[in-house]
Amino acid sequence: MTRTALVTAIAIASAVAIAGCGLGAGKPTSGAVTLTVTRGFGTAPIGLASEKSIPGSQTVMRMLEKSFHVSTRYGGGFVESIDGHAGGSSRLDWFYYVNGIQATLGAAGASVHKGDRIWWDLHDWTATDTIPAVVGSFPEPFLHGTGGRRFPVTLECAADVGTACKEVTDELTKIGVPVSSQAIGTGSGSDSLGVIVGTWRDLRQELLATLIDHGPASSGVYAKFAGPTGSSLQLLDPQGHVAKTLGAGAGLIAATAQTSTGPAWLITGTNVAGVSAAAAALTPARLHDHFALAVQGGTDLPVPLEATS
Repeated sequence: MTRTALVTAIAIASAVAIAGCGLGAGKPTSGAVTLTVTRGFGTAPIGLASEKSIPGSQTVMRMLEKSFHVSTRYGGGFVESIDGHAGGSSRLDWFYYVNGIQATLGAAGASVHKGDRIWWDLHDWTATDTIPAVVGSFPEPFLHGTGGRRFPVTLECAADVGTACKEVTDELTKIGVPVSSQAIGTGSGSDSLGVIVGTWRDLRQELLATLIDHGPASSGVYAKFAGPTGSSLQLLDPQGHVAKTLGAGAGLIAATAQTSTGPAWLITGTNVAGVSAAAAALTPARLHDHFALAVQGGTDLPVPLEATS
């Protein structure tokens, strides 16, 4: 286990003690909450649970234990196995995400809020033990935000991808998410969630693009663009190695950390056609349970590729 993972485990154990002392009966909340459990970066489903109404004292751990058989370590706060599925090596562990954002608080101390989509996944963390955000809970975090607080959404589009930008705007509007459009490079700010649309050539100077250029250890995204203008898209395996390279017409939908508020999403590609292909994939059905999604033509390629089970 890396130092980061160990520190996280210790923090989780501490959160259990805090939770045990401070969480009691609370005001009930309403709104469907879903709990998804998978392994191998979402490639293998294990189970699904939902609750229409939850008590105000509900935590992520309590909800998990209500629907699944769970074993723990580090004082009961670190999940070791769910329904018998446990890490089989020193680089295989459980991680959880709420509304597509990796949790920074132990599950025993994390409250459940209206509309939350909670996702536990057992995966290899050889390339990185931190994946700040995933796209597989879409339309979250745009609908319910994070920590029970919804944030405004800003949309930044490059000048050469007008059709793709309109498609993204229409999809967000259709699911009930109003967007504020602004020029690319302006930044979403600290009190909003950002969606950036453009070819990799358009975006390569953006902070998020720089993180992706540095690989999964920096961005949590298992894909990289190559070439002076990003004319090819390299899809990585769980160990961070190139597993497949796509050319013209390839697109990518990915999310990574940008601000303390939450993640920013990239809808990009090797050229305008690739961005359009990615924009067309911005639907709950196509993004479902994917950490990030590459597309080319009519083919969807969830990344990382060749995920271990």
